[in-house]
Amino acid sequence: MKQYSPLDRLLIEIEHSLRTSFVKPPTRRPCPASDCAGEELEADETRHAAGLMRVNNAGEVAAQGLYRGQAVLARKQELQEDLMQAAEEENEHLNWCQTRLEQLGERRSLLDPLWYWGSFAIGAGAAAIGDRWSLGFVEETENQVTRHLEDHLQKLPPGDECSRRILEQMKEDEMRHATQARKAGAAPLPGPVRRAMTLVSRVMTGTAYRV
Repeated sequence: MKQYSPLDRLLIEIEHSLRTSFVKPPTRRPCPASDCAGEELEADETRHAAGLMRVNNAGEVAAQGLYRGQAVLARKQELQEDLMQAAEEENEHLNWCQTRLEQLGERRSLLDPLWYWGSFAIGAGAAAIGDRWSLGFVEETENQVTRHLEDHLQKLPPGDECSRRILEQMKEDEMRHATQARKAGAAPLPGPVRRAMTLVSRVMTGTAYRV
């Protein structure tokens, strides 16, 4: 992997954060809802589905920041490359969530830059402690995201098959990321850290649903 100066890295991350927060990324896999007709939703169902998908999009923006923040301070080059690969896969989720928001006639969260840089700082902090703890942070994050997606699958309007397809594929991918982190030697996080992560997640989801 090419080595960059600290200034180069900073400029790269600023550019990536802007693209992540304001530009719809490309996707290698087709969106699971690209050919989905689905049922016509009522106005309140559309608003609710859009709120849920806006939260999921904000979560993927945060995942970009988290993984890239961890990669910056990863000790091992192999781990750095794995984290960057995971971030690339999360870009697909970003594309899918934004595709669904467009189908619903809604926007993404106005606070996406905040979600990105807040998560970047958390990821860098976790990586500074050590690679095993950084991997533990990945595993716990993905486990919490999986539970969050399961909750959203229950909350979707019954007729919203299009959003359901997207969330089901995202859930499968996130579970795989958690398994990979565990096999790579993730250290279990202390209970207070897990609870703090849950609290931060609740603040983000409650805000992104509307803003």
